[in-house]
Amino acid sequence: SLQIELVKLQLWLQKSGERVMVLFEGRDSAGKGGTISVTRAYMNPRTARNVALTKPTETELGQWYYQRYVTHFPTAGEFVTFDRSWYNRAGVEPVMGFCTPEQHERFLEETPSFEKGVVADGIRFFKIWLSIGQETQLKRFHDRRHSRRKYWKFSPIDVAGIARWDDYSKARDLMFERTHTEHAPWTVVRANDKRRARIAVIQRILRSIPYEGRDLDVIGEEDGKIIGEPGTALS
Repeated sequence: SLQIELVKLQLWLQKSGERVMVLFEGRDSAGKGGTISVTRAYMNPRTARNVALTKPTETELGQWYYQRYVTHFPTAGEFVTFDRSWYNRAGVEPVMGFCTPEQHERFLEETPSFEKGVVADGIRFFKIWLSIGQETQLKRFHDRRHSRRKYWKFSPIDVAGIARWDDYSKARDLMFERTHTEHAPWTVVRANDKRRARIAVIQRILRSIPYEGRDLDVIGEEDGKIIGEPGTALS
């Protein structure tokens, strides 16, 4: 039923020219790819795109940091998801030593203003943090490592990150503190239960956009035990 509502949302986007952009962030194995896949499952892929960038090229390293992401922003009528985003510089990069402390601080200082411009331009903008427990992460890593279908998902970065759980927690908390703003707030979703997390994400998107034919009874009420803001037990 929620996926039907997403199709209705997409038709409204194409008719109205509105734009939607959803960032998905979280620890490795938090379920970003699966949530994006379920969200986009029945949407027309021509105007519902997912962006999952590889590590920057030499040319991109010499550009304005946000530049390679801006290239993929939605045009009129598009619904765009990001499987990781510019927030790599708030988590993976500083924890793994892929950026300098100065670059990290500059990112935290500049991002609220950058995102204010995104929202001011009329893009309906969502930032989703999928939160999982350490035990859940280890179980998912184990499943990936020993799956003939999913082993490619288990990377050296995943291995290195296992011992840096606390470092990632500190980086996440600082990211929330500096980039959770009124114009571009973070939404935290408890994602140990993948199905509940996916439902919560889709509900939040649908309840936030007044598209034509929206059925709030079908969408339902949000579960406060699953979805909320930073600074709560959810994160």
